[in-house]
Amino acid sequence: MKVLQLVTTPRPFFDLQIRELEERNIECTTVTVPRPAEGGRSITDYLRYYPTVLRHSLSEYDLVHANYGLVTPFALAQPIRPLVITFWGTDLMSENGWLPRLSTAVARQADAVILPTKAMAANYSGPHSLIPFGVDTERFRPIPQREARERIGWDSDVPIVLFPYDTSRDVKDFARAKRIVEQADVDADLRAVSGVPHEEIPYYMNASDVLLVSSKREAGPMVVKEAAACNLPIISTDVGFVREVLDGVSNCTVSDVDSELVSAVEDVLTRGDPSDGRTAIDGLSVDEMADSIVDVYDRVLADRGSKVADSR
Repeated sequence: MKVLQLVTTPRPFFDLQIRELEERNIECTTVTVPRPAEGGRSITDYLRYYPTVLRHSLSEYDLVHANYGLVTPFALAQPIRPLVITFWGTDLMSENGWLPRLSTAVARQADAVILPTKAMAANYSGPHSLIPFGVDTERFRPIPQREARERIGWDSDVPIVLFPYDTSRDVKDFARAKRIVEQADVDADLRAVSGVPHEEIPYYMNASDVLLVSSKREAGPMVVKEAAACNLPIISTDVGFVREVLDGVSNCTVSDVDSELVSAVEDVLTRGDPSDGRTAIDGLSVDEMADSIVDVYDRVLADRGSKVADSR
């Protein structure tokens, strides 16, 4: 099977998805939206994208898979191939009302829609398959803390609180994370990590004592699933699928109340126990994700074949 994959910008979980699909003999060609050497994308960049999509779709592909709402109009504008859409979160849940409206309108014309979280399903009333983004549990796994710290060169006499984002991104609210750690009645070292290779992230997680997510809003975040796979305690605001993933997981707290987040930091760092987060991602492996996506592909092609046969 040959699939044309459309995406704005590939992310680690998308690259992982493509790798797993190709291991199942799904031949994928990924076409991304052009990006200038400096600055963000403009309308012109998206206009340049359509001829590229159309040219590829005229080749021998079995279907088109649009990943994220912004590329869905271009996927629909190709008139030949069956269309599968995977929404990533902000395309259905963004505060920019035009993007959810656009995404929902195009989805009505698609052959299949994939949603990665139950929270997103609350924002989409049409037929869909629930296929969570998978976690590479071989890469994200518990590693002895000393080994992890030696690997990345970390040393600390006090527990480390990991903030897994660029501190300059307002939506991640580093100021809140800093305030929470400062108010906690425990010595702790808040360390922000961004821009490191994705394959090194498990070592930063295992070198830490707790993950702190203070975001104002999130589509995911995948970092919570990855930290859970490492059995790292997680303290997070109630964003994205965090509550859905961490429900019932030990040494993890989900709250939008600062005082509760502060207390959680104190409790986790005082006890020093790991979480049992790895059990929370049971059923969220990359193998199961890829198998489920292939099932959607097969069903779409079978349905399209039946419609063609019926029209003859």
